[in-house]
Amino acid sequence: MAQYFSLHPEQPQARLIRQAAEILRGGGLVALPTDSAYALACQVGDAALLDRIRRIRGVDERHHFTLMCRDLSEIGTYARVDNSQYRLLKAVTPGPYTFILEGTKELPRRVLHPKRKTIGLRVPEHAVVSALLAEIDGPLLTSTLILPGEDLPLSDPEEIRDRLGKLVELVIEAGYCGPEATTVIDLTSGAPELVRAGRGPLEPFGL
Repeated sequence: MAQYFSLHPEQPQARLIRQAAEILRGGGLVALPTDSAYALACQVGDAALLDRIRRIRGVDERHHFTLMCRDLSEIGTYARVDNSQYRLLKAVTPGPYTFILEGTKELPRRVLHPKRKTIGLRVPEHAVVSALLAEIDGPLLTSTLILPGEDLPLSDPEEIRDRLGKLVELVIEAGYCGPEATTVIDLTSGAPELVRAGRGPLEPFGL
């Protein structure tokens, strides 16, 4: 059964952050709250964990995973970002947005879209996630926790433990986490294209 950590939403306990990071480094799959909805998170590049997430989510290899980064400079390491894209990202991050961008060679091919070589990237605004990314000292590979046949992400950590307790190693609770997923914007074709409307407003993109 999954472990269950209750963290303070604004000042997360350092001891529990370290323990959560150890679970991730040890190949664990973690359900964690973000500034939009719950997500499944793991270390980058673990093929077995990618397959586990796909089975839980009911998605195939064309599903865009999201690389959760600490800041814009980290995004620039893992995605090709031109000047206009950078200005747009700078204006709306951190926040509840996921951006589809072309991945760089720093990423394993298995985490990229098989044909487009793209990946989702985001900088979340959530104290628990920020602390965890700092402790990991790198990005996490994530996917919104929407189960097959359901329209909204799971938002209750106790329900997540009840339903996925044998499929993940850790569930993190840190106060209320809404059911609204990120807004997903594709930036690969020049003008921003809306992929999914979510918590982030569309006005900054003229959409």
